[in-house]
Amino acid sequence: MKNLRIFGFVWAVLFLIADFASKYIVLSWFDKGGEAITVTPFFNIILAFNRGVSFGMFHADSPHGVYMLLGVAVILSALVGTWLWQAENKCQSICFGMILGGALGNIYDRVIYGAVVDFLDFHAFGYHWYTFNIADCGIVIGAILLLIDLVFLTKKEDFN
Repeated sequence: MKNLRIFGFVWAVLFLIADFASKYIVLSWFDKGGEAITVTPFFNIILAFNRGVSFGMFHADSPHGVYMLLGVAVILSALVGTWLWQAENKCQSICFGMILGGALGNIYDRVIYGAVVDFLDFHAFGYHWYTFNIADCGIVIGAILLLIDLVFLTKKEDFN
């Protein structure tokens, strides 16, 4: 059990470092006057500050809204940390670690910038996806893998 906790927290730290490093590179580029980078015809690196929740929903322009979102994020991160502490297998440990690392990266942004730094910009066939970051990838991928683990991989007790 202890090894699962350590393993999960290592994943959290890895995602946090990847998030910090990627945002540092992007912010440095744009601080030096850099412009948006077209990586492929459907992928750009841009700079956006998301003052809302996921995918720009529930935009928080007032300081009260920022503090409210920050408070909710801290509470949810504490819950994820608790679930990580109670992880039953390696998959759950990795998933909760990814989610926690991503959440902490976005909390850091809200504290420092008052918004989450987003820069990954995908678009194709007239459809433009919401701009996101590495922390968001950790949260979403961790949640999807956790759902797969809970539905398909974790052994269920016999209810009969």
